Amino acid sequence: MARGLAAAGANIAVAARNAEKTAEATRELEDMGVQAVGMTVDVTQETQIKQMVAETVRALGRVDILINNAGTVVRKTPDQTSTEEWDLVLDVNLRASFLAAREVFPHMKEQGGGKIIGIGSMYSIFGGGGSGAPYSASKGGAVQLAKSLAVAWAKDNIQSNAILPGWFMTELTSDIPVNQPERFQMISNRIPTGRWGEVDELQGTVVFLSSRASDYVTGAVITVDGGFSVM
Repeated sequence: MARGLAAAGANIAVAARNAEKTAEATRELEDMGVQAVGMTVDVTQETQIKQMVAETVRALGRVDILINNAGTVVRKTPDQTSTEEWDLVLDVNLRASFLAAREVFPHMKEQGGGKIIGIGSMYSIFGGGGSGAPYSASKGGAVQLAKSLAVAWAKDNIQSNAILPGWFMTELTSDIPVNQPERFQMISNRIPTGRWGEVDELQGTVVFLSSRASDYVTGAVITVDGGFSVM
């Protein structure tokens, strides 16, 4: 997603928990000719989210786009899920998105507008299955958060939308082919395109929702799933 925005000319602030990967991503974006700043952030800590936004404004001068893409998962049945695991998933996947949106709001309002993109999943629509109840709850919440922000901040020219990626091979899903081969095959068989997505295939939707082309699009939920959700 960051590469797609950089290719469209956006300066990027990268915030993640892994310092090495953040630095690598920042260098890659700078090589694309845009200004990039990297920060190591634990999104479960409200003070670090505040610092993240402040550093972004300091380094880049403004904040026009927020993509709430932090995510974690605990793959257990509800009866095996501890309260601490529930809290962790909700804190990372949902609470942090609210905190980040609330923090960028005054900057976007003062600038005359902005774009907020929430990242849901297929479990925003379907039950948790192998990804667990807290994950599904958080991703369902991500959609409703995006819609609520859309209604609340439309008058401030801030558009808030959600993307629901289907099955992409990411850090959170890379273990499925090895540890859950039957589930991997079942998912693959259901996707009409016959394959899992590549992360770069989210770029077009992200760039659209980040650009002036989507100024009259708010509260929308867009699936990028190879047709999985219509089967």
